[in-house]
Amino acid sequence: MLATRIRQKDGIFYVVSYPAKDILNKVRFISRYYSEDDQITPLSIPQNDEIAQFISRIERTDAAFQRQLSRAKVRSLKNFYEMAVTQPPIPGTVLLFTGDTLGFRSVEGMDNIGHLQEPASKYLIIDGQHRLAALRFYLNEHPDEAKSIDVPCVVFDGRSEDFAAEMFVIINSTPTRINKSHLVDLYERVSWADPDRRFAARIVDSLYSEGDSPLRYRINRLGGRSQKDKWILQAELFNELYRWVRTDWKKIKLATNSYREAEKYYCVVRDFLKAAQRAWGDTWANDGYMTTRPVTLKAMIRVCADLAREDAEPAEGRIQRWEERLAPWSEQQRSFKSEGFYERFPAKGEVERVARIHRDLARAASIEVKSAAKIGG
Repeated sequence: MLATRIRQKDGIFYVVSYPAKDILNKVRFISRYYSEDDQITPLSIPQNDEIAQFISRIERTDAAFQRQLSRAKVRSLKNFYEMAVTQPPIPGTVLLFTGDTLGFRSVEGMDNIGHLQEPASKYLIIDGQHRLAALRFYLNEHPDEAKSIDVPCVVFDGRSEDFAAEMFVIINSTPTRINKSHLVDLYERVSWADPDRRFAARIVDSLYSEGDSPLRYRINRLGGRSQKDKWILQAELFNELYRWVRTDWKKIKLATNSYREAEKYYCVVRDFLKAAQRAWGDTWANDGYMTTRPVTLKAMIRVCADLAREDAEPAEGRIQRWEERLAPWSEQQRSFKSEGFYERFPAKGEVERVARIHRDLARAASIEVKSAAKIGG
Protein backbone atom coordinates (compact mmCIF):
# COMPACT_ATOMS: atom_id res chain seq x y z
CA MET A 1 0.00 0.00 0.00
CA LEU A 2 1.12 3.57 -0.67
CA ALA A 3 2.23 5.42 2.47
CA THR A 4 3.92 8.58 3.66
CA ARG A 5 6.76 8.01 6.11
CA ILE A 6 6.92 10.58 8.91
CA ARG A 7 10.03 11.19 11.02
CA GLN A 8 9.77 13.00 14.34
CA LYS A 9 12.92 13.01 16.48
CA ASP A 10 13.81 9.30 16.85
CA GLY A 11 10.33 8.14 15.91
CA ILE A 12 9.09 6.88 12.56
CA PHE A 13 5.46 6.19 11.64
CA TYR A 14 3.34 6.08 8.51
CA VAL A 15 0.23 7.81 7.18
CA VAL A 16 -1.91 5.61 4.93
CA SER A 17 -5.39 5.55 3.47
CA TYR A 18 -7.52 2.40 3.55
CA PRO A 19 -10.84 1.87 1.76
CA ALA A 20 -13.56 1.42 4.37
CA LYS A 21 -14.16 -2.26 3.65
CA ASP A 22 -10.44 -3.05 3.72
CA ILE A 23 -9.74 -1.34 7.04
CA LEU A 24 -12.58 -3.19 8.75
CA ASN A 25 -11.04 -6.49 7.67
CA LYS A 26 -7.59 -5.49 8.93
CA VAL A 27 -8.38 -4.44 12.52
CA ARG A 28 -9.43 -6.37 15.60
CA PHE A 29 -12.12 -5.11 17.92
CA ILE A 30 -11.30 -6.00 21.52
CA SER A 31 -14.48 -4.58 23.05
CA ARG A 32 -18.14 -5.31 22.33
CA TYR A 33 -20.02 -2.64 20.37
CA TYR A 34 -23.76 -2.27 19.86
CA SER A 35 -26.05 -0.78 17.26
CA GLU A 36 -29.85 -0.87 17.23
CA ASP A 37 -30.17 -4.58 16.46
CA ASP A 38 -26.62 -5.65 15.77
CA GLN A 39 -23.39 -6.02 17.68
CA ILE A 40 -19.69 -6.53 17.14
CA THR A 41 -18.34 -9.40 19.18
CA PRO A 42 -14.80 -8.77 20.45
CA LEU A 43 -12.05 -11.08 19.29
CA SER A 44 -10.46 -13.30 21.89
CA ILE A 45 -7.21 -11.85 23.15
CA PRO A 46 -4.18 -14.11 23.69
CA GLN A 47 -2.88 -14.03 27.25
CA ASN A 48 0.55 -12.94 26.02
CA ASP A 49 -0.87 -9.88 24.22
CA GLU A 50 -0.33 -7.58 27.19
CA ILE A 51 -1.34 -4.30 25.59
CA ALA A 52 -4.57 -5.63 24.06
CA GLN A 53 -5.40 -7.14 27.45
CA PHE A 54 -4.76 -3.80 29.14
CA ILE A 55 -6.88 -1.75 26.73
CA SER A 56 -9.67 -4.32 26.85
CA ARG A 57 -9.68 -4.22 30.65
CA ILE A 58 -10.00 -0.43 30.65
CA GLU A 59 -12.81 -0.46 28.12
CA ARG A 60 -14.69 -3.08 30.14
CA THR A 61 -14.42 -1.25 33.45
CA ASP A 62 -13.97 2.48 32.92
CA ALA A 63 -17.12 4.61 33.07
CA ALA A 64 -16.40 6.20 29.72
CA PHE A 65 -16.69 2.86 27.96
CA GLN A 66 -19.75 1.35 29.64
CA ARG A 67 -22.29 -0.38 27.41
CA GLN A 68 -24.91 2.39 27.34
CA LEU A 69 -22.42 5.13 26.57
CA SER A 70 -20.73 2.98 23.95
CA ARG A 71 -24.11 2.32 22.30
CA ALA A 72 -24.99 6.05 22.30
CA LYS A 73 -21.59 7.08 20.95
CA VAL A 74 -21.65 4.52 18.15
CA ARG A 75 -25.23 5.50 17.25
CA SER A 76 -24.35 9.20 17.04
CA LEU A 77 -21.32 8.49 14.86
CA LYS A 78 -23.34 6.23 12.58
CA ASN A 79 -25.99 8.95 12.23
CA PHE A 80 -23.26 11.43 11.34
CA TYR A 81 -21.96 9.12 8.60
CA GLU A 82 -25.48 8.96 7.17
CA MET A 83 -25.95 12.74 7.23
CA ALA A 84 -22.51 13.69 5.94
CA VAL A 85 -22.59 14.49 2.24
CA THR A 86 -20.17 17.25 1.29
CA GLN A 87 -18.15 17.11 4.49
CA PRO A 88 -15.86 14.10 5.13
CA PRO A 89 -17.43 11.66 7.63
CA ILE A 90 -14.05 10.60 9.08
CA PRO A 91 -11.77 13.64 8.85
CA GLY A 92 -9.48 12.56 11.71
CA THR A 93 -6.96 9.74 11.59
CA VAL A 94 -7.41 6.37 13.23
CA LEU A 95 -4.28 5.23 15.10
CA LEU A 96 -3.20 1.63 14.49
CA PHE A 97 -0.41 -0.47 15.97
CA THR A 98 1.32 -3.64 14.83
CA GLY A 99 4.20 -5.37 16.53
CA ASP A 100 5.50 -6.44 13.09
CA THR A 101 8.31 -4.44 11.56
CA LEU A 102 6.88 -3.35 8.23
CA GLY A 103 9.10 -3.01 5.20
CA PHE A 104 9.05 0.35 3.43
CA ARG A 105 10.21 0.79 -0.17
CA SER A 106 10.42 4.43 -1.20
CA VAL A 107 9.34 5.66 -4.61
CA GLU A 108 12.24 6.76 -6.80
CA GLY A 109 13.09 10.36 -6.06
CA MET A 110 10.76 10.53 -3.03
CA ASP A 111 12.47 9.38 0.19
CA ASN A 112 9.37 9.60 2.38
CA ILE A 113 6.70 8.33 -0.02
CA GLY A 114 6.62 4.68 -0.95
CA HIS A 115 5.08 1.27 -0.55
CA LEU A 116 4.49 -0.08 2.97
CA GLN A 117 4.27 -3.79 3.67
CA GLU A 118 1.03 -5.12 5.16
CA PRO A 119 1.28 -6.68 8.66
CA ALA A 120 0.93 -10.44 9.03
CA SER A 121 -1.76 -10.07 11.73
CA LYS A 122 -4.60 -7.61 12.33
CA TYR A 123 -3.89 -4.13 13.68
CA LEU A 124 -4.58 -3.17 17.28
CA ILE A 125 -6.61 0.06 17.38
CA ILE A 126 -4.94 2.58 19.68
CA ASP A 127 -7.50 5.28 18.97
CA GLY A 128 -10.66 5.11 16.86
CA GLN A 129 -12.50 1.94 17.93
CA HIS A 130 -15.84 3.75 18.22
CA ARG A 131 -15.44 5.39 14.80
CA LEU A 132 -14.63 2.09 13.13
CA ALA A 133 -17.41 0.27 14.97
CA ALA A 134 -19.91 2.88 13.74
CA LEU A 135 -18.48 2.53 10.23
CA ARG A 136 -19.03 -1.23 10.36
CA PHE A 137 -22.69 -0.78 11.31
CA TYR A 138 -23.12 1.96 8.72
CA LEU A 139 -21.73 -0.17 5.89
CA ASN A 140 -23.93 -3.10 6.92
CA GLU A 141 -26.93 -0.91 6.09
CA HIS A 142 -25.33 1.01 3.18
CA PRO A 143 -22.90 -1.44 1.53
CA ASP A 144 -22.77 0.57 -1.70
CA GLU A 145 -21.27 3.51 0.18
CA ALA A 146 -18.05 1.64 0.92
CA LYS A 147 -16.45 2.60 -2.37
CA SER A 148 -16.78 6.32 -1.54
CA ILE A 149 -15.20 6.24 1.92
CA ASP A 150 -11.48 6.04 2.58
CA VAL A 151 -10.21 6.08 6.16
CA PRO A 152 -7.03 8.04 7.01
CA CYS A 153 -4.79 6.04 9.35
CA VAL A 154 -1.55 6.52 11.23
CA VAL A 155 0.37 3.25 11.51
CA PHE A 156 2.96 2.54 14.21
CA ASP A 157 5.03 -0.58 13.65
CA GLY A 158 7.83 -2.65 15.06
CA ARG A 159 7.88 -0.97 18.43
CA SER A 160 7.80 -2.50 21.87
CA GLU A 161 4.50 -3.08 23.64
CA ASP A 162 5.48 -0.27 25.98
CA PHE A 163 5.32 2.11 23.03
CA ALA A 164 1.72 1.13 22.25
CA ALA A 165 0.79 1.50 25.91
CA GLU A 166 2.37 4.94 26.03
CA MET A 167 0.50 6.08 22.92
CA PHE A 168 -2.79 4.82 24.34
CA VAL A 169 -2.29 6.67 27.62
CA ILE A 170 -1.20 9.93 25.97
CA ILE A 171 -4.36 9.91 23.88
CA ASN A 172 -6.76 8.79 26.60
CA SER A 173 -5.40 10.36 29.78
CA THR A 174 -8.05 13.03 30.29
CA PRO A 175 -10.03 12.63 33.55
CA THR A 176 -13.25 11.76 31.71
CA ARG A 177 -11.74 9.03 29.58
CA ILE A 178 -9.33 6.91 31.60
CA ASN A 179 -9.38 6.21 35.30
CA LYS A 180 -6.42 7.29 37.44
CA SER A 181 -5.95 3.73 38.70
CA HIS A 182 -5.18 2.63 35.14
CA LEU A 183 -2.60 5.39 34.79
CA VAL A 184 -0.81 4.10 37.89
CA ASP A 185 -0.46 0.75 36.10
CA LEU A 186 1.53 2.50 33.39
CA TYR A 187 3.77 4.93 35.28
CA GLU A 188 6.52 2.32 35.13
CA ARG A 189 6.11 1.94 31.40
CA VAL A 190 5.75 5.40 29.89
CA SER A 191 8.83 7.46 29.19
CA TRP A 192 7.28 10.80 30.18
CA ALA A 193 6.31 9.72 33.71
CA ASP A 194 8.18 11.57 36.46
CA PRO A 195 10.71 9.35 38.25
CA ASP A 196 9.10 9.91 41.65
CA ARG A 197 5.74 8.75 40.25
CA ARG A 198 7.36 5.66 38.78
CA PHE A 199 8.98 4.96 42.13
CA ALA A 200 5.66 5.19 44.00
CA ALA A 201 3.92 3.06 41.35
CA ARG A 202 6.56 0.36 41.86
CA ILE A 203 5.71 0.20 45.56
CA VAL A 204 1.99 -0.04 44.79
CA ASP A 205 2.61 -2.87 42.34
CA SER A 206 4.60 -4.81 44.93
CA LEU A 207 1.90 -4.28 47.56
CA TYR A 208 -0.63 -5.74 45.12
CA SER A 209 1.37 -8.68 43.81
CA GLU A 210 3.97 -9.83 46.34
CA GLY A 211 3.04 -12.95 48.29
CA ASP A 212 4.10 -11.50 51.66
CA SER A 213 2.08 -8.28 51.29
CA PRO A 214 -0.89 -7.79 53.66
CA LEU A 215 -2.56 -5.91 50.78
CA ARG A 216 -2.04 -8.63 48.17
CA TYR A 217 -5.04 -8.61 45.81
CA ARG A 218 -6.80 -6.18 48.19
CA ILE A 219 -6.03 -3.17 46.00
CA ASN A 220 -8.74 -2.36 43.47
CA ARG A 221 -7.12 -1.99 40.08
CA LEU A 222 -10.55 -1.84 38.40
CA GLY A 223 -10.15 -5.12 36.66
CA GLY A 224 -8.82 -8.63 37.01
CA ARG A 225 -9.79 -10.34 40.24
CA SER A 226 -13.16 -10.05 41.97
CA GLN A 227 -13.72 -6.64 43.53
CA LYS A 228 -15.66 -7.95 46.52
CA ASP A 229 -12.51 -8.39 48.61
CA LYS A 230 -10.92 -5.09 47.66
CA TRP A 231 -10.12 -2.55 50.39
CA ILE A 232 -8.77 0.51 48.59
CA LEU A 233 -8.55 1.96 45.10
CA GLN A 234 -5.09 1.77 43.58
CA ALA A 235 -5.13 5.52 42.85
CA GLU A 236 -5.92 6.32 46.50
CA LEU A 237 -3.06 4.17 47.79
CA PHE A 238 -0.74 5.61 45.15
CA ASN A 239 -1.54 9.17 46.25
CA GLU A 240 -0.52 8.40 49.84
CA LEU A 241 2.69 6.66 48.84
CA TYR A 242 3.48 9.41 46.36
CA ARG A 243 2.99 11.97 49.13
CA TRP A 244 5.63 10.13 51.16
CA VAL A 245 7.99 9.62 48.19
CA ARG A 246 7.79 13.29 47.26
CA THR A 247 8.81 14.29 50.80
CA ASP A 248 11.77 11.86 50.77
CA TRP A 249 12.69 12.33 47.12
CA LYS A 250 15.95 14.24 47.66
CA LYS A 251 17.24 11.29 49.64
CA ILE A 252 15.73 8.62 47.38
CA LYS A 253 17.23 9.95 44.15
CA LEU A 254 20.74 9.64 45.60
CA ALA A 255 20.36 5.85 45.63
CA THR A 256 22.41 4.15 42.93
CA ASN A 257 19.75 1.48 42.31
CA SER A 258 16.19 2.86 42.27
CA TYR A 259 14.63 -0.60 41.99
CA ARG A 260 16.41 -1.79 45.11
CA GLU A 261 15.44 1.42 46.89
CA ALA A 262 11.77 0.90 45.92
CA GLU A 263 11.97 -2.65 47.24
CA LYS A 264 13.35 -1.24 50.49
CA TYR A 265 10.36 1.11 50.82
CA TYR A 266 8.01 -1.75 49.99
CA CYS A 267 9.52 -3.82 52.81
CA VAL A 268 9.01 -0.94 55.23
CA VAL A 269 5.30 -0.63 54.30
CA ARG A 270 4.88 -4.41 54.39
CA ASP A 271 6.41 -4.68 57.85
CA PHE A 272 4.33 -1.78 59.13
CA LEU A 273 1.08 -3.31 57.87
CA LYS A 274 1.99 -6.66 59.43
CA ALA A 275 2.63 -4.94 62.75
CA ALA A 276 -0.62 -2.98 62.39
CA GLN A 277 -2.55 -6.15 61.62
CA ARG A 278 -1.34 -7.69 64.86
CA ALA A 279 -2.11 -4.53 66.80
CA TRP A 280 -5.69 -4.32 65.46
CA GLY A 281 -6.33 -7.98 66.19
CA ASP A 282 -9.80 -9.26 65.24
CA THR A 283 -10.86 -5.88 63.86
CA TRP A 284 -8.49 -6.24 60.91
CA ALA A 285 -10.44 -7.13 57.73
CA ASN A 286 -13.63 -7.16 59.82
CA ASP A 287 -16.70 -5.72 58.08
CA GLY A 288 -17.95 -4.39 61.40
CA TYR A 289 -14.92 -2.10 61.75
CA MET A 290 -13.30 0.60 59.65
CA THR A 291 -9.76 -0.67 60.22
CA THR A 292 -9.11 -1.74 56.63
CA ARG A 293 -11.32 0.83 54.92
CA PRO A 294 -9.66 3.46 52.68
CA VAL A 295 -9.91 6.32 55.19
CA THR A 296 -8.00 4.35 57.84
CA LEU A 297 -5.53 2.70 55.47
CA LYS A 298 -4.55 6.10 54.08
CA ALA A 299 -4.06 7.45 57.59
CA MET A 300 -1.94 4.40 58.49
CA ILE A 301 0.32 4.93 55.47
CA ARG A 302 1.01 8.43 56.80
CA VAL A 303 1.80 7.01 60.25
CA CYS A 304 4.09 4.50 58.54
CA ALA A 305 6.00 7.33 56.85
CA ASP A 306 6.38 9.13 60.19
CA LEU A 307 7.57 6.01 61.99
CA ALA A 308 9.94 4.98 59.19
CA ARG A 309 11.77 8.30 59.37
CA GLU A 310 12.70 7.68 62.98
CA ASP A 311 12.93 3.88 63.28
CA ALA A 312 13.23 2.13 59.89
CA GLU A 313 16.63 0.66 60.66
CA PRO A 314 17.68 -1.95 61.39
CA ALA A 315 15.28 -3.98 59.24
CA GLU A 316 15.94 -7.04 61.37
CA GLY A 317 13.39 -7.20 64.17
CA ARG A 318 11.44 -4.29 62.71
CA ILE A 319 8.04 -6.01 62.75
CA GLN A 320 8.39 -6.91 66.42
CA ARG A 321 9.61 -3.41 67.33
CA TRP A 322 6.73 -1.81 65.50
CA GLU A 323 4.18 -4.24 66.86
CA GLU A 324 5.15 -3.11 70.35
CA ARG A 325 5.03 0.51 69.22
CA LEU A 326 1.55 0.15 67.75
CA ALA A 327 0.19 -1.98 70.60
CA PRO A 328 -1.85 0.98 72.00
CA TRP A 329 -4.02 0.79 68.87
CA SER A 330 -5.73 -2.24 70.36
CA GLU A 331 -7.30 0.18 72.85
CA GLN A 332 -8.72 2.18 69.92
CA GLN A 333 -10.77 -0.67 68.51
CA ARG A 334 -14.10 0.58 69.79
CA SER A 335 -13.57 3.95 68.07
CA PHE A 336 -13.20 2.19 64.73
CA LYS A 337 -16.50 0.36 64.82
CA SER A 338 -18.40 1.01 61.59
CA GLU A 339 -21.50 2.07 63.45
CA GLY A 340 -21.12 5.71 64.48
CA PHE A 341 -17.63 5.99 62.96
CA TYR A 342 -18.31 9.23 61.09
CA GLU A 343 -19.83 10.82 64.19
CA ARG A 344 -16.75 9.89 66.24
CA PHE A 345 -14.48 11.37 63.56
CA PRO A 346 -16.44 14.39 62.34
CA ALA A 347 -14.89 16.22 59.39
CA LYS A 348 -15.85 18.31 56.38
CA GLY A 349 -14.74 15.56 54.03
CA GLU A 350 -12.47 12.58 53.48
CA VAL A 351 -9.27 14.65 53.27
CA GLU A 352 -9.86 16.25 56.65
CA ARG A 353 -10.96 12.94 58.17
CA VAL A 354 -7.79 11.13 56.99
CA ALA A 355 -5.67 13.91 58.53
CA ARG A 356 -7.54 13.64 61.82
CA ILE A 357 -7.21 9.85 62.03
CA HIS A 358 -3.54 10.17 61.14
CA ARG A 359 -2.96 12.52 64.07
CA ASP A 360 -5.00 10.36 66.49
CA LEU A 361 -3.24 7.12 65.56
CA ALA A 362 0.22 8.71 65.69
CA ARG A 363 -0.53 10.26 69.08
CA ALA A 364 -1.75 6.94 70.48
CA ALA A 365 1.53 5.28 69.45
CA SER A 366 3.71 8.24 70.54
CA ILE A 367 4.89 8.84 66.99
CA GLU A 368 5.80 12.36 65.92
CA VAL A 369 3.77 13.61 62.98
CA LYS A 370 5.95 15.04 60.23
CA SER A 371 4.58 17.49 57.69
CA ALA A 372 4.49 16.29 54.10
CA ALA A 373 4.24 18.15 50.82
CA LYS A 374 0.68 18.57 49.70
CA ILE A 375 0.07 16.21 46.83
CA GLY A 376 -2.82 16.74 44.45
CA GLY A 377 -5.14 13.76 43.96
